[in-house]
Amino acid sequence: MTNYLSNYFFEWSELLVLWLHIIAGIAWIGASFYFVWLDDHLEPVSGPEPGDPGVAGELWAVHGGGFYRSRKYRVAPEKLPPTLHWFYWEAYTTWISGFAMLCLLYFRDADIYLIDPAVMALSRLAAIGIAVGVIAANWIVYDGMCRSVLGRKPKLLAVAIALMTVLDAWGLCHVFSGRGAFMVFGASLGTIMVANVLFVIIPGQRELVRAKQEGREVDPVPGLKGKQRSRHNTYFTLPVLFAMISNHFAMTYGARENWLILLAMSFAGACIRGWFVARHKPEGRRGLKAALPAAFAAVTLVCLIAALAPTERALGARRSAAAPVLAGSAIMTIVKQRCAPCHSNRPAAKFGFASPPHGIVFANLHDLRMRRAEVREMLSSDTMPPGNVTGLTNKERAEILRWIAQRARK
Repeated sequence: MTNYLSNYFFEWSELLVLWLHIIAGIAWIGASFYFVWLDDHLEPVSGPEPGDPGVAGELWAVHGGGFYRSRKYRVAPEKLPPTLHWFYWEAYTTWISGFAMLCLLYFRDADIYLIDPAVMALSRLAAIGIAVGVIAANWIVYDGMCRSVLGRKPKLLAVAIALMTVLDAWGLCHVFSGRGAFMVFGASLGTIMVANVLFVIIPGQRELVRAKQEGREVDPVPGLKGKQRSRHNTYFTLPVLFAMISNHFAMTYGARENWLILLAMSFAGACIRGWFVARHKPEGRRGLKAALPAAFAAVTLVCLIAALAPTERALGARRSAAAPVLAGSAIMTIVKQRCAPCHSNRPAAKFGFASPPHGIVFANLHDLRMRRAEVREMLSSDTMPPGNVTGLTNKERAEILRWIAQRARK
């Protein structure tokens, strides 16, 4: 009973922390996207009143039944207003809640979600250590590149960052389970994003404020560095969001060359964001050049969809006289041994579930038939059982797939 209460507590913890993570993420991403959009829509100051030479541009907008006028200064206004609104707790809360989720699920149940013996045999401690090390190392390498001579060459820096993500995706997918690799990849990019806010963007803004308060000449460099990191963050956002939701789609993290899928989806996400950024600029709103990133994203996604399309062999539909289809009772024996320990009304306590994952229960053949499409996808991609914690053999996997292909509809 104690184990079930503990699992029940952890499920509530996961739910509430994930809810907080989504709420904070929406606030952070929404503010980030808005300010990038605002920056790209600034126009010369208009109106009958004399212009302020320190103003770089302004924007008029209407929303919620009212008119708004936003102005951006080239460096800082002559006199600071009594109230300044800062945007950073959204980012910090997103990271704290996200790392908490990583600990509650992927580190606490590393044997299930992070480790796959078929990829690499790791101890729990080694797996967690590698994951934390990769997350920290990525920030150190990325920050070093931005502070080096590459930081003054945006195109070369973009290539270097892209190469870093390629190495990350390949390496993680050859160390962890597909699901775990995708999540650590997303956590690495998310950590870079929030570290940009904590160590570069906010300190740069605080320096601008201090300079004005102390009557010193304002140095524009911290602001420019912050703008560079903010731009990086906006392109990282959609790849991170994909990594966050990828655990619901085994066809991606369970693919044979899953690291290529991860890179392709990340590239498509960055291109989609690039399209929005480009079309927000004045020149982008007048020409077709801004549509190129959208075209790259569309082509990438179409190729992915075609590449991941299931084949007859993958679906286990090929008939073989040497391999007759088992009777339903024999299939249920396998399911009860290998699937039902988790997918039952009362999961085995040792696997850490207080309720069946995703509400899926396999009590009889009817349940299996109703879920045949999901079962086929999970078994074909070798993603279930996670970490093969129940010891499903390749032969048993093939037997279930063959039964689904030939008899599940009867």
